[in-house]
Amino acid sequence: MEKKRELKVLIAPDSFKGSLSASEAAEAMARGVSKAVPGANVTLVPVADGGEGTVEAFLRAVGGVRREAKVTGPLGEPVDAFYGIVAEGTTAVIEMAAASGLPLIPANRRNPLLATSFGTGELIRHALNSGCRKIILGLGGSATVDGGMGLIQALGARVMDASGQEIERGGQGLEQVATIGLDEVDARLGEIDIEIMCDVSNPLCGPDGAAAVYGPQKGATQEMVTRLDRGLSRAADIAEQLAGQPCRDIPGCGAAGGLLVGLWAITRRLTLRPGFEVLSETSGLREAISRADLVLTGEGRTDSQSANGKVPAGIGELAEQCGKTAVCLSGSLGDGAELLLERGISALFSAIDAPMELDEAMANAGALLERAAGNIVRLYVKQ
Repeated sequence: MEKKRELKVLIAPDSFKGSLSASEAAEAMARGVSKAVPGANVTLVPVADGGEGTVEAFLRAVGGVRREAKVTGPLGEPVDAFYGIVAEGTTAVIEMAAASGLPLIPANRRNPLLATSFGTGELIRHALNSGCRKIILGLGGSATVDGGMGLIQALGARVMDASGQEIERGGQGLEQVATIGLDEVDARLGEIDIEIMCDVSNPLCGPDGAAAVYGPQKGATQEMVTRLDRGLSRAADIAEQLAGQPCRDIPGCGAAGGLLVGLWAITRRLTLRPGFEVLSETSGLREAISRADLVLTGEGRTDSQSANGKVPAGIGELAEQCGKTAVCLSGSLGDGAELLLERGISALFSAIDAPMELDEAMANAGALLERAAGNIVRLYVKQ
């Protein structure tokens, strides 16, 4: 009798924000697959695009070490942050969310006029002190709209008002920026490359800019949005004078509260790339997909935005190029989710299998994913 061929399943989800990290989601799906098809060869490659879970995803994919560091949190209070070191100790992977992230602030205290990116700059300095010569910086999940002024202050820049005093930290200081002094900036920044994982194309200012689009998510009122937008423009004027080149209209300059403005003022060795592209190249994701029979991906909510650079779209495109079947299993499916069917995804499923409140679904996300993944793989093997 001919031996039945081993089923190879690759599981590569993004995080399910608010409930499961990418690794936890992948493990839940893997449990479902293994229960449904005992003996299946299951490979887990959790994916992140620059937000929470990026460091974990890199370390799981390529190995390395996790470093802890106490830094300044978004509201100035100390927080225990971390970053990863990969590529034989030469490259640091930093997620802004670990030091300056929105989840670090209780909902009733969120205020981008006060939130600073200083702690992210401290993580970069810590990585430089560890001997790293390249920084991969993920921008997702930030609490700040400070134009990266806090970040560059942590790296030695003097951001001053018209009287020569350091500006206030947070977005409130942007309107005060008169000069940016670079004499004390860490000289090592001129010797390293910074690769920014950025999945949005927003310019710095205006109706599609950092303050207008992302400010309200970070606690900004309409009055704050107006102040922040004006302040970002002022800071960009100074940064562009220093750089001798414009930055405000660079696609992605509006990401992470305009963080690129500050970096633009202190270094030209910057590259913006889609987060999925950076991780997939580093982790050998294409090769892993080419070896699989079935690919499972997913995210917390799949809708029209998912086709624009999000993890399921990237997985679908690679699977299509490799001639593989890819299925998206998400927490929920919204309007426009079907656009992924044009990006290489073969089918879309929601993990929700009965009427329930959002809180209940999020609390039971692991069990729901496990059950749904098992059902999907049962259907696949019956083809």
